Amino acid sequence: MNQRQDGGRQGGPKGGGRHRHRKPKGRALDGWLIVDKPSGIGSTDVVNKVKRAFDAQKAGHGGTLDPLATGLLPVAFGAATKTVPYVMDGTKTYNFTLKFGEARDTDDADGQVVATSEVRPTDAEIEAVLPAFRGEIMQVPPAYSAIKIGGERAYDLAREGQLVEIAARPARIDRFDLIARPDADTAIFHVQSGKGVYMRSLARDVARAVGSVGHIIALRRLRVGPFREEHAIPLDRLIGNGDMPSPSPDLLLPVTTALADIPALAVTGEEAARLHQGQAISLVELMGRVPREADPEGGLLRAMAGERLLGLCRLESGWMQPERLIQLDSGQGAGGED
Repeated sequence: MNQRQDGGRQGGPKGGGRHRHRKPKGRALDGWLIVDKPSGIGSTDVVNKVKRAFDAQKAGHGGTLDPLATGLLPVAFGAATKTVPYVMDGTKTYNFTLKFGEARDTDDADGQVVATSEVRPTDAEIEAVLPAFRGEIMQVPPAYSAIKIGGERAYDLAREGQLVEIAARPARIDRFDLIARPDADTAIFHVQSGKGVYMRSLARDVARAVGSVGHIIALRRLRVGPFREEHAIPLDRLIGNGDMPSPSPDLLLPVTTALADIPALAVTGEEAARLHQGQAISLVELMGRVPREADPEGGLLRAMAGERLLGLCRLESGWMQPERLIQLDSGQGAGGED
């Protein structure tokens, strides 16, 4: 690949300039790719595969899926990586299958059996415990999770045979329904939740609540924030067998798609310049333009100059403060710097 010097002006003679910036490898792509992840592969491996397939400079994912899980894995390219936290804060929906009778150390089918039970609950017994898992609850994450304990990942400690104790943390479950009962050993649930809820913990705790033990044998993510199954492309269609040409950038959704649920505010050229300088703007100046659905105390707004996204701003104490500026050049500019 032709390694041009940035801008073609500042490089000087060959070999000169210790601090010359090298052009990043790959194409400068901005946008979201929604991958339908198959079972048996980790989220980071998926990102690496599609990054290679697209020959992209920069990519990351919007919310980890366990290797066993299938479904939506949003992959952010370039400037879209700046919007990852807002995607991860969005609503997520899942279907999972709980198998009663065996507890596993990973709380899913990939782990080792650590306890057994002969108890198989009725549908009515399952329905009776579900209300306790709806709304704001406290949840203990699985021992095999990426949570850090004393600077170490919990799953690394668990693999070394150490006893992992993770404190309960708040979780929000908006919906939790029993949707099918294939047989006495299994039950299928639909869940709608907020950020950071572990489906493996939910399955484990429901099994305990009905006097049994259990683990997840199937898990599928159906939605992440504004992204839904109709947006998803199977991984094998993107990477093929290695002989396929690079996928088209036309498969990427715009960066702004991730922010569709955040109210938009049109700003003037002068206001845009002030935001880029880090200046807050009084809501008095914006009177009549702030969307009604925006929360004046702590809410987010999408600052737009016509059709162009400038970034995200936070409303606080009568001011609109720039929080995350996002540079895009006509949709595919080199906006992927941190």
